[in-house]
Amino acid sequence: MALSSRASKLKTPDPSFSILTNSWHPSLNPSGYVNLAVAENYLMHAALQSHLHAHLHVPTTAFTYGDFFKRSRGAIARFLTKHLRAASPIETGHVAVASGCTAAVEHLAWAFADPGDLILLGRPYYGAFPWDATLRTGARLAYVDFGEDDPLGDVCVQKYEDRILEAHSNGEKVTALLLCHPHNPLGRCYPRHVLVDLLKLCDKYKLHLISDEIYALSIFDNTVDAEPAPAPFHSVLSIDPTGVIDPAYVHVIWGMSKDFGANGLRLGAIISQHNVDLMTALVPVVLLTSVSSLTEHVLANVLEDDAWVEHYIKENQRKLSTYYEYITAWAKSNDIVYAPGVNAGFFIWADLGRTYLKHQTDNKPEADVDQAVMDALLRHKVFLASGLRFGSEKLGWFRIVFSHDKEYLDEGLRRIVAAVTTPGPSKEVPIDLENGLATAEGV
Repeated sequence: MALSSRASKLKTPDPSFSILTNSWHPSLNPSGYVNLAVAENYLMHAALQSHLHAHLHVPTTAFTYGDFFKRSRGAIARFLTKHLRAASPIETGHVAVASGCTAAVEHLAWAFADPGDLILLGRPYYGAFPWDATLRTGARLAYVDFGEDDPLGDVCVQKYEDRILEAHSNGEKVTALLLCHPHNPLGRCYPRHVLVDLLKLCDKYKLHLISDEIYALSIFDNTVDAEPAPAPFHSVLSIDPTGVIDPAYVHVIWGMSKDFGANGLRLGAIISQHNVDLMTALVPVVLLTSVSSLTEHVLANVLEDDAWVEHYIKENQRKLSTYYEYITAWAKSNDIVYAPGVNAGFFIWADLGRTYLKHQTDNKPEADVDQAVMDALLRHKVFLASGLRFGSEKLGWFRIVFSHDKEYLDEGLRRIVAAVTTPGPSKEVPIDLENGLATAEGV
């Protein structure tokens, strides 16, 4: 049966699903894979589960189409006004709800870019952004390289402008700049003054600034490698746009997946406070990715419980800090270089390629190190996200997610060390470093 040209490009099965559906368990599946690739936070699941069980009380309205998520939009508006310290109050009409931040990114790419238009994206980037923004919208990404400069530092603004000018010189149209803030995979926040300069840059060229702030509350104290001190988190909504940017160009994405360890609930939100045309255009579009009334009910129950939320956030941040200290101690004790100064998210960015090459005897070319490390990891049945999936400019870097139960995490870390320190030939494995995990890591 003939498929559309769009569908035909995707008819090859994603090989990573055989890994994702074969998860290690010490007694039930000891031969399975330890998956430290997907960014999920297991540390507070028991607390969230307890709250949901105690407050579910499903109303009969949950069995209907409801009121187009008025309650959840109101709860999100109130919650984010407080926790993002919005410069002006977020109203219900400023919020559009969709089934996760993946859908939110796609909706904004659809809204801001015609087929062929460019959206700026700096390296390294969240690995699912290319699919989210382009797969069904026809938009294209203009990748921005930083070389040896900090992708989140002062110089990044000039690098973005250089890429804009390059596109213009080629007759290409740039419509938006997409940020992940706090950053995934680097685990740091853009300094406030850099955000201001990026806002000014977008105003200068009339670009929409999309700030994916899905890790906004997953920030923590870094007590082990915080010299110089990492930048604290400031939402772009906390910056008064007066004299900086036309506020109609400022948009934020947030969801339950990371800050509340609830990837499976599938709820994300677009917040745009000063663009009525956008929010009106999104009304029919978000119906295509609408969330269930049960999900809306669960979300509102959580976000409206102020005392519980305050305790949850503080405890989650405390645990993230403790686990970051734990995994960085592991990296140092095993001579694994990692990018320091992390204060957000639940992963480290580690140079496993360097450690791997030190222990090889077959003179594996450095250019092949990403695939060689991935082969070694899969031979030891541990799954990580390769830097190639994040558009890394440097070879050998991998993201390691540490927000797992200790037993599971320790088993994964043990296997990583074995993989990168054991000499051995590569063998073919069913994974495409650049395209594998495109769907799974998009949730």
